[in-house]
Amino acid sequence: MGAFDVPLEDERTQLEAFLEDHRAAADRTLDGLTEEQARRRLVPSATTLLGLLKHVTWMQRVWFEECVGGTPRGELGLVGSPDASFRLDDADSVDAVIAAHRAACATARGIVADLPLDTVVTGHRSGPRTLRWVLLQVLRELAQHGGHADILREQILAG
Repeated sequence: MGAFDVPLEDERTQLEAFLEDHRAAADRTLDGLTEEQARRRLVPSATTLLGLLKHVTWMQRVWFEECVGGTPRGELGLVGSPDASFRLDDADSVDAVIAAHRAACATARGIVADLPLDTVVTGHRSGPRTLRWVLLQVLRELAQHGGHADILREQILAG
């Protein structure tokens, strides 16, 4: 079921449907690309299609495992900053990064499954937030990075 198939009066289901649409779109940005294409840098920053998926994986782990779940980044084995989350190493293959993204999404679903949207979570450095706020923040970031990915993919396939 897509985000547009959910009754508008069911806020939780609607938010989760939009998140799932954007998560799936993030995975699809690497469809049919070679390892070289997925790692190709087209901008001065470290942003690549593979790096974007690695970053959104990190971002979701920060918001759901750290902020909602209460486990500090260091204990999760996460890099400390958003910029560092884009950096690729030799182990970051297309398959490995997609698998890590899917695992992070599954973990996130489990963490929030039984929590009401008004639940106040306190594990993020910026202070207390409601679960609703976290879901909207993750949705915002997924949409923003999805736009970046669309442009990079178009450039890669045109080249």
